[in-house]
Amino acid sequence: MDIQNLVDRLEQVLNDSSRIPLSTNLIVNEDKIFTIVDQMRVTVPEEIKRAARIESEKERILAQAHEEADRIRSLAKQEASELVNREVITGAAQQRADHILAQARRDEISIRQEADAYVMDVLANLEEDLLRSLAVVRNGLHKLQADQAQLQAEVQEGEAPQEKSPTAD
Repeated sequence: MDIQNLVDRLEQVLNDSSRIPLSTNLIVNEDKIFTIVDQMRVTVPEEIKRAARIESEKERILAQAHEEADRIRSLAKQEASELVNREVITGAAQQRADHILAQARRDEISIRQEADAYVMDVLANLEEDLLRSLAVVRNGLHKLQADQAQLQAEVQEGEAPQEKSPTAD
């Protein structure tokens, strides 16, 4: 389950909760809230593990590209060595080896760029999800703190707390 879905479920539980008359406080189902929070604790490390797996896959691809480049270099050197023995085609062998090495370097760079772009995309999406979740949690905390401060101020002023109308929020 992804973190965004869990935040949506938490918000739904809060929206479905009953209001305490004459206040902005809610009566929430503690078990539902703690269940969702526990799932969040499990999901966030899973998202991080997923990013680590992607990073590991990137490293595997890069290692494979290096191996392929080494193999191509080895083949190019072997081929060049054989061609050097023939004076007439020495120049062609060198050109072929250079071309193979240049292609291997281009392939390595291309694979690395694609892997980096993929990892960046996944990490950017993860960051967006986490920032949205954090914003929802912060907004909820700020709202509750403001409501508590207002209630405390009203109690200190000797006024009876008044329930806000739903349209005023």
